[in-house]
Amino acid sequence: MLVLYREYLVLDTVRVPPDKFGSDLKEVVTELLRKTYEGKWDRDLGVVLAVTEVEEIGVGKIIPGDGATYHEVKFKLISFKPELQEVVEGEVVDVAEFGIFVRIGPMDALAHVSQIMEDYISYDRKQGVLIGKESRRSIKSGDRVRARIIAVSMKGKPKIGLTMKQPGLGKIEWIEEEVKKKEKAKANKG
Repeated sequence: MLVLYREYLVLDTVRVPPDKFGSDLKEVVTELLRKTYEGKWDRDLGVVLAVTEVEEIGVGKIIPGDGATYHEVKFKLISFKPELQEVVEGEVVDVAEFGIFVRIGPMDALAHVSQIMEDYISYDRKQGVLIGKESRRSIKSGDRVRARIIAVSMKGKPKIGLTMKQPGLGKIEWIEEEVKKKEKAKANKG
């Protein structure tokens, strides 16, 4: 499994308003960076979780007509950036007729019913469960799953598509069952 959390070193210009003059510059800059970056989605960075360290603050420059100072700042941040083909584990947080929503890190991803298992799937609305017709396997909120990211859309609100229809993927219990079957078959063979 690959890690979806990354640390970046970023260079940006920070505007320090005049009412913050006299305060500790590093604290002011850190606060302004956190307000600007944390919790936001960026096409290149992903979802910024935290500004972790301000490494350098350049000398402030004044622009005519603005009483603020502008500082070049080098800082570190941690983000969550899903990448195509990465394998992720998460918890099912919602079940709908069309698929399941899986919480991976700070985001939810969708596994469409066509990407959950090799079986016809029916939806039990009362119990909030998807059930395979032949296998009788079911999946519901709270289940842990392993999936592969097959789609990432950056337009508007980020959307992530998952598949669980490959070897080693699916509900964790299903994966464990498959491993036990293979071990048993191997023991009987040898």
